[in-house]
Amino acid sequence: MPVPVPLTADAWIQQLFRSQAAAKGGVVRRQKRDIERLLGWDRFHYELKRRGFRAVENAGQVVIFCNQDAVRIIQ
Repeated sequence: MPVPVPLTADAWIQQLFRSQAAAKGGVVRRQKRDIERLLGWDRFHYELKRRGFRAVENAGQVVIFCNQDAVRIIQ
């Protein structure tokens, strides 16, 4: 069985932001450890800022709002 090719940081970012939900201005969720392992926080922050997106972290998950609307924490 062939060994899968490891995902590069650039490929991971492209995959994330080209997803159907992201393309429609929706929400995507990724594990915090995947962001740390594949991309790093500095690059992740850069990519969010470049697009004008916001993200929140909770319980090891990062929720990315793929639009430029304000984010309001309800409770």
